[in-house]
Amino acid sequence: MQELIYKEGNNFKLEPWDWFYYAEKIRKEKYELDEELLRPYFKLENCIDGVFYVASKLYNIKFEERNDLPKYHPDVKVYEVKEMDGKHIGIFYVDYFPRESKRSGAWMTNFQEQSNLDGKRPIILNVGNFTKPTKEEPSLLSLEELETLFHEFGHALHGLLSNCTYPTISGTSVARDFVELPSQIMENWALQPEVLKIYAKHYKTGEIIPEQLIEKIRKAEKFNQGFATVEYLAASFLDMDYHTLEEPLKEDPMVFEEKAMKKIGLIKEIVPRYRSTNFKHIFSGGYFAGYYSYIWADVLVADAFEYFKEKGIFDEKTAYLFRKNILEKGGTEEPMELYKKFRGREPKVEPLLRKRGLLIR
Repeated sequence: MQELIYKEGNNFKLEPWDWFYYAEKIRKEKYELDEELLRPYFKLENCIDGVFYVASKLYNIKFEERNDLPKYHPDVKVYEVKEMDGKHIGIFYVDYFPRESKRSGAWMTNFQEQSNLDGKRPIILNVGNFTKPTKEEPSLLSLEELETLFHEFGHALHGLLSNCTYPTISGTSVARDFVELPSQIMENWALQPEVLKIYAKHYKTGEIIPEQLIEKIRKAEKFNQGFATVEYLAASFLDMDYHTLEEPLKEDPMVFEEKAMKKIGLIKEIVPRYRSTNFKHIFSGGYFAGYYSYIWADVLVADAFEYFKEKGIFDEKTAYLFRKNILEKGGTEEPMELYKKFRGREPKVEPLLRKRGLLIR
């Protein structure tokens, strides 16, 4: 990136705020991948069809739109989720467009938790803030938004396929690091070539995404992973440093942050993913002293999806084991015991390192 800065006739040193701008230039130069060329193939309605296709293939379930059920806004869509034999599983709401009264971001929540105690079936909601369609153009997702759609849908499946007695430990009511396994693993199916060919169709022509674009996505998938890993881990260390203080902080938080980053040897061109003055996870949202949990979840995800790849990404037995031991169990057992019942052993870190291009073998 520094070489590119000089090549363009500039003489300044790369700073943290320059990173993404020049990283994108490098990606285009190395892989000829312009994400704007992908958008036409990621029409929202087609992407929803894609995520439903994956869930149906894995777990033998189906989604039927229901226009007779109440909605809290015209933009919302409602689906009934059923087993293939017609047995009712739950109700799934999607609310994907921004509006004035709505906060930003994407998340999963529920209107009703599953419970075998009183026979209640889950009513689950996925929320997003994707670009709203216009008269000229439908809602077209970026690569990141596509992965967000699959991610939040993974949380939704965790809630929908729950099979627990008590509502307090059903669905996503699990340990903080374990809750991200069902969501993060779903992202892996989004860009699998055989899945892309099902839903990634040009919104104007109906053309299936070309092999050359799929190949460019594949080649670029490990790009910038060193940076992504380091900026995240820096924030994890910072979070833990605040929570291991033995007395109240007496210095400027930014001075404290600088010392914490110097301690781990963070280079000046990279800063922690969240700065101290804007790091909400430290004190709210259930992640305090636990921001590291995302990387542990990713260890589980990489190990689990490598198992799927070994057996076949739609292998019936593997999907059955994942549904029965992960998606259905909620917080009824220790997460590690549930994982071992699915995988046959504890997770290993090597699949994560391979996934990020940090280990080659």
